[in-house]
Amino acid sequence: MHQNMREHLKHPVFKIVSETVEEEGTQAFVIGGYVRDLLLRRPSKDIDIVVSGNGINIAQKVASRIHPSLPVSIFKNFGTAMFRYGTDEIEFVGARRESYNRDSRNPAVENGSFEDDCQRRDFTINALSISLNHNSYGQLTDPFNGLTDLKNKIIRTPMDADITFIDDPLRMIRAVRFAAQLGFRIEEKSFQAIARNRERINIVSKERISEELHKIILSGKPSTGFLLLDGAGLLKLVFPELSAMKGVEARGRFAHKDNFLHSLKVLDNISPFTDKLWLRWAALVHDIGKPAVKRFQPDTGWTFHGHEFVGAKMIPELFRSMKLPLNDPLKYVQKLVALHLRPIVLAEDIVTDSAVRRLLFEAGDDIDDLMMLCDADITSNNADKVYRYRQNFELVRWKLQEIEEKDAIRNFQPPVSGTEIMETFHLKPGREIGIIKNAIKDAILDGIIPNDYQAAREFMIRKAAELNLKPA
Repeated sequence: MHQNMREHLKHPVFKIVSETVEEEGTQAFVIGGYVRDLLLRRPSKDIDIVVSGNGINIAQKVASRIHPSLPVSIFKNFGTAMFRYGTDEIEFVGARRESYNRDSRNPAVENGSFEDDCQRRDFTINALSISLNHNSYGQLTDPFNGLTDLKNKIIRTPMDADITFIDDPLRMIRAVRFAAQLGFRIEEKSFQAIARNRERINIVSKERISEELHKIILSGKPSTGFLLLDGAGLLKLVFPELSAMKGVEARGRFAHKDNFLHSLKVLDNISPFTDKLWLRWAALVHDIGKPAVKRFQPDTGWTFHGHEFVGAKMIPELFRSMKLPLNDPLKYVQKLVALHLRPIVLAEDIVTDSAVRRLLFEAGDDIDDLMMLCDADITSNNADKVYRYRQNFELVRWKLQEIEEKDAIRNFQPPVSGTEIMETFHLKPGREIGIIKNAIKDAILDGIIPNDYQAAREFMIRKAAELNLKPA
């Protein structure tokens, strides 16, 4: 199928590519996600250009026409080259054909025709291309009816689905990711092929899998992707901790909710309000400790006591196993998982100033994200219960703002330092300093003394006296 897209090729690099390949006597096509997103009217920052011949050579010549010193990143092992044009990434590759070894998703690559290159694409909607050649500039080529699949919102492989997924198993999760991002459905034969070949995902690196999971989590309705992963049998292979939350167990008149479906609901609830990747991660895993602490009480039913603390302890190992960053994102997610019940408990009880101060102290600058997570965590089907929670939540928010303005507790640092305590009482580092510092902190958080230096110093003298310490 052919149609002309000349009027849509507004990016200035396309004309430069066209002039370059005309001079070099070769051909070039913009292909893949950029073309798909152009037709879907979605923004795209990545432009892939396939060249009949040496892609690296064309990339260098195009870059030099843009600016003589424009840096080009070259990846000889893959036969690709890339440079930045403004905020866009322009990548060039020579047309190629690929063959795969069963134990690796890294193909053996050899030069091929443009038709060969189209056949190696993962999905029909990603095999669409637009000519950048002088005599056919703007002509769209659709070798596998990708336009029809775009119209019908279908994810389908251009070639035999089993071969597509066996060759490169990451494509199985990419299919799910595109379905979640675009709101498409996976064609039945392709989905069944994913289910048949799911064990092949074990040869894919954790890093590449996590990259795709990030994109699913950041999609408009992330639950779509995770339900597809579960339906294909992939979830228990790539995210066993989440899969372990599935199911409802009933005994007599007592049954608990499906914590997997609840977690997806919380993730969907929070998604319209934030694009923060790690806040969405926290929403997904906030109840991850529940399977480990699930208990049945004959009189009251199922309990999950302490699941927030167990869940927080699970986060470091989860991040390690999934090759997620072991620095600030880990600490942030761990903190939100550990604290996610605290605002809800406050909303159920009398909201005391002391409890709000301690929540502010522990959450710090993440208090707003924590409140957003807790708001999303209200998923009850009982309308009266939800209304009561939300009313009480407004009271908690008001209290948080009032106490923060009055006491400046967020990211609180004791007004009296450990150094001052040592100098005042001629002490060397030891347990007494910790006892006095904690006593000052608790006195401020409990509202016994105000959060100011003079009150803290006077309290320090009194507390030290209890330990038989006198100022020098």
